[in-house]
Amino acid sequence: MMAARAGSVTPDLTIGVVGPHDLVERVMLMGHGPTPVPSRLVAAAYRDEQEAADKVVRLGSGVDVCLFASPVPYDFARKAGVLTMPATYVPLNGAALQGALLRASLDERFDPSRVSIDVLGRAEVEEAYAEISLGTDQVHLREEAAGPGTLAAFHERLWRRGATTVAMTCVHATAERMEMAGVPTIRVRPTGAAIRSSLQTAALLGAHHRLEESQLVVVLVDVPTLRETPRRVTPRYWRDELKLALHRVLLQEAHRMNASVWPLDDHSYLVIATRGSVTASTEGFRTPPFVERVREELGLAIEVGIGMGRTAHEAENHARAALARSQSSQRAQGFALDRDGRALVPAPRTPPRAQPQAKPKGLEILARLADKLGDQEQPLIVDAENAGKMLGVTPRTARRLLRTLVEEGLAWPLPPNRTPQPGRPRQLYRLIVEKLGPKAGT
Repeated sequence: MMAARAGSVTPDLTIGVVGPHDLVERVMLMGHGPTPVPSRLVAAAYRDEQEAADKVVRLGSGVDVCLFASPVPYDFARKAGVLTMPATYVPLNGAALQGALLRASLDERFDPSRVSIDVLGRAEVEEAYAEISLGTDQVHLREEAAGPGTLAAFHERLWRRGATTVAMTCVHATAERMEMAGVPTIRVRPTGAAIRSSLQTAALLGAHHRLEESQLVVVLVDVPTLRETPRRVTPRYWRDELKLALHRVLLQEAHRMNASVWPLDDHSYLVIATRGSVTASTEGFRTPPFVERVREELGLAIEVGIGMGRTAHEAENHARAALARSQSSQRAQGFALDRDGRALVPAPRTPPRAQPQAKPKGLEILARLADKLGDQEQPLIVDAENAGKMLGVTPRTARRLLRTLVEEGLAWPLPPNRTPQPGRPRQLYRLIVEKLGPKAGT
């Protein structure tokens, strides 16, 4: 490996090379040739182009960028939806096709003007033929990528009808099938110049991706429940306990993201992270961070806005704009904005609706208590004595049922209510009625 020059691609990049064995070996050799690419190359060879997606999955997060030996495996991987990193491929048009035509012209059995060609586009083929002054009237094309068997049938049918003298294929597995069937075949192979250029492109893509992954991201978390309004005033001790519990959950989640958390005011928090860590925790900015964990742990609904920018101030402004969008039902999909202030992805995928199931015992108890307490602006809070009256059981049994709700995440014990009267202070519980569904009280 040569030393990295100022402004060059950092040498710790890893490029995954995906393709048939012979082409992968050729790319690997060129990557470590007289002018090596400042990257580490990892081979992922296959026997059939349809294995390309599986090879990409196996490479996983161990590579910064994927380089496919031709457009065919790239197309298979793209359609399979497994490309979670930057990717490019070695082109097969232009000089690659002209090299195949030259090999055909050197064999007296073949007529370069009467051939069948797969995968390449018509414009590419016509341009290559025009440069060597040949017509394409008797050239048969199948531009759409398909499985090796389908492409082999296309070539073999034309050759057996006498419409072509040779088949030119870009697909390694197709060439093997036709050679076994006795069909004259020439593989369209990438040129050395195309491989070197593609390696440099892949290295630049990987370096750019590294820079993007380290980009500063600001996440704003707002808690509607903690906003004070004239009609909704909650006890201060309850708010303080809730803020402490919420801060603890946010810190735990932020630790997994290598992020930092600071309280902004009584109802919102500021999270500083990198684009790479946020991408991993949001499925590529498809689901807001923290929301599910806070709902499961505390039964709270929170609102999130994510922003990026060229400066920290710009990123925070974009995060505030994204938060405003997420708070609006009409623009709920814009919870993340890029550095230009544009939404990163469309609305998050809607999970499939689950089939109705019988409520567990804890949910039944919670539903009965919520029904007895009725609709209230403030959180629903009970103690064992009141819960026993509403459920028709003794305070001792009610205390046991409330502890069961706590264990199932359906209630939250509040600090004991200190009173001047002697005896054990009352233990209060906040009922997390949000877990009963959208029609329950909030």
